[in-house]
Amino acid sequence: MKSSQPLQSVHLTRWRNGKAAATIWARVRVLYPKRKWLDPKRVLATPDDLLRGAGLSRAKTAALKDLAAKTIDGTVPSGRALLRMSDDEIIAHLTQVRGIGRWTVEMLLLFDLGRPDVWPVDDYGVRKGFAKTFGRRKLPTPKQLVKIGEKWRPYRSVAAWYFWRALDEPEKLQS
Repeated sequence: MKSSQPLQSVHLTRWRNGKAAATIWARVRVLYPKRKWLDPKRVLATPDDLLRGAGLSRAKTAALKDLAAKTIDGTVPSGRALLRMSDDEIIAHLTQVRGIGRWTVEMLLLFDLGRPDVWPVDDYGVRKGFAKTFGRRKLPTPKQLVKIGEKWRPYRSVAAWYFWRALDEPEKLQS
């Protein structure tokens, strides 16, 4: 990836969850006006104090700068390249970035890339939704879910979605 290519916003999904995170994200975006994407070179050139002033912790600042550096050096593939890669290849590349773990990449695969066979066995919501759906008192372990999930291959993303939805509050019917 050329260093002039923008950081892909999908890689920052983890930091944009929740109201407080949305506020912080908006403050970070103000540091780079009139830009659709964050430019990795600009991010690296931004003093840590400015990013911290926008609300990023030291750890998030370090992670954002590592993401920028690894975007420049090609560790983080372009969005176009991600579309051509297998799930395992994407996981291998992106988990090299500080602060990005397997779960974060699995959420990217599910929600941003629309991959049909992602099975996030470490996700608490999937585990809890499975237990609720099948009337189990104890949550399955990730290892148990790996084995159980084989029956839903190659559409485990759909199973994960249903388990998350199983935790939603039922809508009240109007009479």
